[in-house]
Amino acid sequence: MEENQGRFEWISFTVGLSGPPGAGKSTFIEYFGKMLTERGHKLSVLAVDPSSCTSGGSLLGDKTRMTELSRDMNAYIRPSPTRGTLGGVTRTTNEAILLCEGGGYDIILIETVGVGQSEFAVADMVDMFVLLLPPAGGDELQGIKRGIIEMADLVAITKSDGDLVVPARRIQAEYVSALKLLRRRSEVWRPKVVRISSRSGEGITEMWDKMREFQDLTLASGELMARRQKQQKIWMWNLIQESVLEHFRTHPTVRGQIPLLERKVLSGALSPGLAADLLLKAFKAETNEV
Repeated sequence: MEENQGRFEWISFTVGLSGPPGAGKSTFIEYFGKMLTERGHKLSVLAVDPSSCTSGGSLLGDKTRMTELSRDMNAYIRPSPTRGTLGGVTRTTNEAILLCEGGGYDIILIETVGVGQSEFAVADMVDMFVLLLPPAGGDELQGIKRGIIEMADLVAITKSDGDLVVPARRIQAEYVSALKLLRRRSEVWRPKVVRISSRSGEGITEMWDKMREFQDLTLASGELMARRQKQQKIWMWNLIQESVLEHFRTHPTVRGQIPLLERKVLSGALSPGLAADLLLKAFKAETNEV
């Protein structure tokens, strides 16, 4: 993204990729990424990696699972630890997107691990949100949060080859029906459901064609620009919230009371609401004195 006299010009197409563990996200990105670089695109893959709240460590395994793509001179793979917070997702990933755009990468894929709160954060920073689902058996629709399905601009049923072709077709039909009942996010685009196989490559070219169609339609209608402008505002407020919370936590008066009040909440001697009120009052009193 380039800033020119107070206006922003976007030079890349950002796509969020999400799905439950075992959906084959990394295998798909490996095949899909090689196809894009062979067509002359510069690709960046940002893997949003959940930091452990216990150890502070992350999985950071995506680069090792994309061996071919990681050696491609026109591809860049960067694991992005979230530091255990949604604010971490927002700050590190948005900053990485800006750097990649500045580096001339015209397609940026943002892969999230699992299906949780980080997916909602990522959906607010991309042009298109794609949900990858395996053709697993039993209660498929119930296993995925409705809100995440509503955010999807494209649903891809993975591993559609061999013995899994029949269940993949069945799940494709189920999601086509389900998406008809959900609220549409766009006036010009109706979410599509496709079947793909990263092993044989079947359906992946057609999937890319649909992604380009989405980009062309939303760009021509003005929806894409409106979405990006809204995302800038969301990013601003996320940064403010993160900064204000950090200022609150590190404030001398508050910091001294946090351990005691946390222990009282854990023991049941104090309700969470009352503890929060006491900390906020201490913060306000000190701030007013200053």
